Amino acid sequence: MQNYVVKKTDIDDMAGLDKVHFLNTNAVRNNKSLGDIVGLKGLGFHIIEVPAGRESTEFHAHQFEDECTYVLEGRGTVVVGDERIEVGPGDFIGYPAGGPAHTMINDGDAPLRCIVVGQRLAHDVSEYPKLGKRLFRNGTLPWNLVDVAGISEPNAGKKA
Repeated sequence: MQNYVVKKTDIDDMAGLDKVHFLNTNAVRNNKSLGDIVGLKGLGFHIIEVPAGRESTEFHAHQFEDECTYVLEGRGTVVVGDERIEVGPGDFIGYPAGGPAHTMINDGDAPLRCIVVGQRLAHDVSEYPKLGKRLFRNGTLPWNLVDVAGISEPNAGKKA
């Protein structure tokens, strides 16, 4: 039977999944994927907890997917492009598709607990500007992570 409601007591009792970002060993978080439990396919809805001194993810930007975060508990710093913004309980952060790269750092002394919501499109391109990497996700094919320096423009060097 499909589960459409996840009760608060069940969420509180959930162990969640400990994750380390594949491109950033300091990006450590516990992830409770509530959207998966109720069968959401086009939207990820997660409660995450980032320990003190850790980051939520590698500094990145999505070209096609929107993301957002709502802070439940704790304090941290959101980095959006070159801007650093302190955040705390009740703050909402939106990361529109095609916008600047972003990450969240728990520079407080307690866990940073947030709701994270993001689209789950079949195709997306993610930029990792500090690493000079680009990730291509295309349907059910394997992801392709490439060095941006190795990408050539199709018309580079051609005369009109």
